[in-house]
Amino acid sequence: MSFPFYIARRYLFSKKQHNVINLISGISVVGVALATLAMVCVMSGFNGFQDLIGNLFTAFDPQLELVPTQGKVMAEDDPSLVAVKRNSKVAAATNSYEDNALILFKGRPLVIMLKGVDDNFTKTSGIKNILYGQGEYLLRRGNLNYGIPGYNLALQMGGLNFGTLQICVPKKGEQINLANPIENINVDDLTASGICFQVNQQKYDDNLMLCSLPFVQGLYNQEGCITKLELKLKDGVDEQVAKKELQQLAGPRFRVLDRYEQHEETFNVMQIEKLFAFAFLTFIVLVACFNIIGSVSMLIIDKTKDISTLSHLGATNKQIVYIFLFEGWLISFMGAIIGIVLGLIVCFLQQQFGLLKLEPTGGGNFIVDAYPISVHALDIVIIFFTVIIVGFLSVWYPVNYLSRKSMDSQA
Repeated sequence: MSFPFYIARRYLFSKKQHNVINLISGISVVGVALATLAMVCVMSGFNGFQDLIGNLFTAFDPQLELVPTQGKVMAEDDPSLVAVKRNSKVAAATNSYEDNALILFKGRPLVIMLKGVDDNFTKTSGIKNILYGQGEYLLRRGNLNYGIPGYNLALQMGGLNFGTLQICVPKKGEQINLANPIENINVDDLTASGICFQVNQQKYDDNLMLCSLPFVQGLYNQEGCITKLELKLKDGVDEQVAKKELQQLAGPRFRVLDRYEQHEETFNVMQIEKLFAFAFLTFIVLVACFNIIGSVSMLIIDKTKDISTLSHLGATNKQIVYIFLFEGWLISFMGAIIGIVLGLIVCFLQQQFGLLKLEPTGGGNFIVDAYPISVHALDIVIIFFTVIIVGFLSVWYPVNYLSRKSMDSQA
């Protein structure tokens, strides 16, 4: 143990000539601890919402998704796609075609997203786990094509048994003739299947209609074409390793996306919000560290005689400065440790008992009753070093200046 650190530790825990110094030191520790606690809870809250949304997406979205880098469609028999499907890490693959369409329900037009899938869709998604209604999962039987709407879309159409819908899309490469628009529009019928799905995401539940792939390809005059290849990996396969391998196999004409990249805009916004919250809380930590400056400044004044004694005993100016620097760093270190421990305890209590409710008065339509919390080890490490670094920087110049000024006055 170094001499400056030993003296600093003794100063921190020993009784001072003026009790107010002990009080200010305690306030400094509490201030840093509370700021650290806030950082842990807020960052874990952002992680909780991000993980919650990610879990909701997994019920409908594929584990990996392959899309073209240029254009919107690709041939489903493309050799690169065939090679990806046959890869040993792939358990199942689904051809999918998505595009906007217009439905005419009781004379009222409604723009929807039409998603056509093949028979493997149940293997690459958790669609059967989010179905509601008395019917069965069925997209095509004979000449009949069935549509499975999102929950909110079904409500807009009056319920699950909406009968038969006319699906309208413009013909490829043709401009609409305002005098006779029907000439430039493809129209086909979808029959109610008696069921709907609910992902608890507006993007899906409000305007998505699930149907068979041949129906959508024929409606858009895109036989043999798809917009996405959806993949599910075999159990135990590392997703990132498989993604990299499949990307090399697919080549530069295609992109392989994981679930987060499929909703890049949503998660980027959440990351930006988290970054701004972290920066704001770091500023609060900096303000809390100003208490440390006051505490160390008063300690320097209180220990003026000690400084003189240490100088006569052979302590260098640098060692004396480091005594008070270590004093400030110990305060920030204690505050960081206490704050992290308390923050983890608060996060644990929130996870177990849901102390902070999203809707205290009840009657809300939230997916969860309480704020979701997810503690990430990397965030805890970043928070700890942030507090330590901010504490280090905040006391460096003031302590150097005050210590040398005090030593000069003793000379």
